[in-house]
Amino acid sequence: MWSREELDRYARHIILPGVGAAGQARLKRGSVLVVGAGGLGVPVLQYLVAAGVGRIGIVEMDKVDPSNLQRQVLYGIQDIGRSKAEVAKERLEALNPHIQMDLYPIRLDSTNALEVLGPYDLVLDCTDNFPSRYLVNDACVLLDKPLVYGAIHQFEGQISVFHYRGGPCYRCLYPTPPKPGTVPNCAEAGVFGVLPGVIGSLMASEALKVLLELGEVLSGKLLLYDGLEPAFRTLHLTRNPACPVCGDKPTVLELQDYEVFCGVEG
Repeated sequence: MWSREELDRYARHIILPGVGAAGQARLKRGSVLVVGAGGLGVPVLQYLVAAGVGRIGIVEMDKVDPSNLQRQVLYGIQDIGRSKAEVAKERLEALNPHIQMDLYPIRLDSTNALEVLGPYDLVLDCTDNFPSRYLVNDACVLLDKPLVYGAIHQFEGQISVFHYRGGPCYRCLYPTPPKPGTVPNCAEAGVFGVLPGVIGSLMASEALKVLLELGEVLSGKLLLYDGLEPAFRTLHLTRNPACPVCGDKPTVLELQDYEVFCGVEG
């Protein structure tokens, strides 16, 4: 099952209590879909690939822009104008050639989300707009898949794991999208360059814990990070019985598309 190179590569995992050879085999059998290969998606992808998650899907339709390079450290000047998905695949294969990577250079919407998310054990929301967040959350609930969520804004970030073993979903926290124009434009608000690395690394950690069934997962909790203090705070969440998608009498029974506008950065 394991090549000599893989045994050497994963040696620090295999000797780790709680992981071991059995846990590393679980990671190799595991599959995750990363929606967004921008600020959050870059560290998420790098750590999940390095850890040996066997199958990773990447949903990303954008091209590399000069403004990305301040924080999206997988890309370089030579990549400007190229597909982020293609560049990410090249760099990640150089990091670990033992991973199957599936590229989806498309915009997720109500017509394709269920099909794209369907084959994966776990989904990570690394997007930067509210319509995508609600779409991904609703699709995960309808497909009964856990969702690792992260978002960043200026010097602050937040992380949670939604719809995990009966826990709350994103709509339990935010039932409906805000109205366009009520949140800062992501190009105008700015983001501290290292912040995606902090939040993305925590998202990758939660994903590995879910796949390994290890430790305490951030289900029913929202972890808040303030990079200026610096400080972490944890808010406790509960599933809302009146939630429109995961509640006792759901009203969201199929996917819907909302008007696209920026939220906190992804």
